[in-house]
Amino acid sequence: MRHDRADVEAELPLPPVTFHILLALVDQERHGYAIIQDVEARTGGELRMSAGTLYRSIQRMVGQGLIREVSKKPSLLDDERRRYYRITPFGTDVARAEMRRLTDIVRLARARGLTPESP
Repeated sequence: MRHDRADVEAELPLPPVTFHILLALVDQERHGYAIIQDVEARTGGELRMSAGTLYRSIQRMVGQGLIREVSKKPSLLDDERRRYYRITPFGTDVARAEMRRLTDIVRLARARGLTPESP
Protein backbone atom coordinates (compact mmCIF):
# COMPACT_ATOMS: atom_id res chain seq x y z
CA MET A 1 0.00 0.00 0.00
CA ARG A 2 1.36 3.39 -1.01
CA HIS A 3 1.03 6.28 1.43
CA ASP A 4 1.20 9.95 0.54
CA ARG A 5 2.17 13.00 2.55
CA ALA A 6 -1.38 13.45 3.85
CA ASP A 7 -1.31 9.91 5.26
CA VAL A 8 1.97 10.65 7.03
CA GLU A 9 0.76 14.02 8.38
CA ALA A 10 -2.46 12.43 9.65
CA GLU A 11 -0.40 10.38 12.14
CA LEU A 12 1.19 13.47 13.71
CA PRO A 13 1.88 14.38 16.41
CA LEU A 14 3.03 10.99 17.62
CA PRO A 15 2.65 9.99 21.24
CA PRO A 16 6.16 9.85 22.78
CA VAL A 17 5.90 6.08 23.37
CA THR A 18 5.08 5.52 19.69
CA PHE A 19 8.03 7.64 18.56
CA HIS A 20 10.40 5.77 20.88
CA ILE A 21 9.17 2.38 19.67
CA LEU A 22 9.80 3.48 16.07
CA LEU A 23 13.30 4.65 17.06
CA ALA A 24 13.98 1.28 18.67
CA LEU A 25 13.09 -0.44 15.40
CA VAL A 26 14.92 1.85 12.97
CA ASP A 27 18.14 -0.14 12.96
CA GLN A 28 16.97 -3.70 13.63
CA GLU A 29 14.07 -6.03 14.33
CA ARG A 30 13.36 -6.47 18.03
CA HIS A 31 11.02 -8.40 20.28
CA GLY A 32 8.93 -6.63 22.91
CA TYR A 33 11.29 -6.91 25.86
CA ALA A 34 14.22 -5.75 23.70
CA ILE A 35 12.17 -2.68 22.70
CA ILE A 36 11.53 -1.90 26.38
CA GLN A 37 15.25 -2.26 27.16
CA ASP A 38 16.30 -0.10 24.19
CA VAL A 39 13.91 2.72 25.08
CA GLU A 40 14.94 2.69 28.72
CA ALA A 41 18.66 2.68 27.85
CA ARG A 42 18.33 5.38 25.19
CA THR A 43 16.35 7.68 27.51
CA GLY A 44 18.61 7.08 30.50
CA GLY A 45 15.69 5.54 32.36
CA GLU A 46 13.46 8.59 31.83
CA LEU A 47 10.92 6.54 29.86
CA ARG A 48 10.02 3.15 31.27
CA MET A 49 7.24 1.28 29.56
CA SER A 50 5.21 -1.46 31.16
CA ALA A 51 4.56 -4.57 29.09
CA GLY A 52 0.89 -3.56 28.90
CA THR A 53 1.71 -0.13 27.49
CA LEU A 54 4.15 -1.62 25.00
CA TYR A 55 1.83 -4.31 23.68
CA ARG A 56 -1.18 -1.97 23.43
CA SER A 57 1.03 0.45 21.49
CA ILE A 58 2.38 -2.33 19.26
CA GLN A 59 -1.14 -3.54 18.48
CA ARG A 60 -2.21 0.00 17.52
CA MET A 61 0.96 0.62 15.49
CA VAL A 62 0.54 -2.62 13.53
CA GLY A 63 -3.03 -1.53 12.73
CA GLN A 64 -1.75 1.86 11.56
CA GLY A 65 0.85 0.21 9.33
CA LEU A 66 3.79 1.78 11.20
CA ILE A 67 5.34 -1.57 12.14
CA ARG A 68 4.73 -5.19 11.27
CA GLU A 69 5.36 -8.51 12.90
CA VAL A 70 8.20 -10.48 11.36
CA SER A 71 7.38 -14.11 10.65
CA LYS A 72 10.97 -15.41 10.57
CA LYS A 73 12.84 -15.47 13.87
CA PRO A 74 16.45 -14.20 13.83
CA SER A 75 17.71 -17.36 15.51
CA LEU A 76 16.51 -20.93 15.74
CA LEU A 77 17.64 -20.89 19.38
CA ASP A 78 15.31 -18.00 20.23
CA ASP A 79 12.26 -18.47 22.44
CA GLU A 80 9.40 -19.57 20.18
CA ARG A 81 6.93 -17.32 22.04
CA ARG A 82 8.79 -14.13 21.17
CA ARG A 83 7.32 -11.96 18.47
CA TYR A 84 9.65 -9.73 16.52
CA TYR A 85 8.69 -6.42 14.94
CA ARG A 86 10.08 -4.34 12.10
CA ILE A 87 9.42 -0.73 11.15
CA THR A 88 7.65 -0.36 7.80
CA PRO A 89 8.56 2.18 5.10
CA PHE A 90 5.44 4.11 6.16
CA GLY A 91 6.61 3.98 9.78
CA THR A 92 9.99 5.36 8.73
CA ASP A 93 8.29 8.20 6.84
CA VAL A 94 6.13 9.00 9.88
CA ALA A 95 9.15 8.91 12.23
CA ARG A 96 11.03 11.30 9.92
CA ALA A 97 8.04 13.65 9.76
CA GLU A 98 7.78 13.63 13.56
CA MET A 99 11.50 14.37 13.82
CA ARG A 100 11.05 17.35 11.46
CA ARG A 101 8.05 18.54 13.49
CA LEU A 102 9.99 18.36 16.77
CA THR A 103 13.05 20.02 15.22
CA ASP A 104 10.87 22.89 14.00
CA ILE A 105 9.36 23.35 17.46
CA VAL A 106 12.82 23.48 19.07
CA ARG A 107 14.05 25.91 16.40
CA LEU A 108 11.07 28.23 17.02
CA ALA A 109 11.59 28.11 20.79
CA ARG A 110 15.29 28.94 20.43
CA ALA A 111 14.43 31.84 18.11
CA ARG A 112 12.31 33.24 20.93
CA GLY A 113 15.21 32.98 23.35
CA LEU A 114 14.03 29.87 25.18
CA THR A 115 16.80 27.47 26.14
CA PRO A 116 16.78 24.29 28.19
CA GLU A 117 19.20 25.83 30.69
CA SER A 118 17.89 27.43 33.89
CA PRO A 119 18.06 31.24 34.10
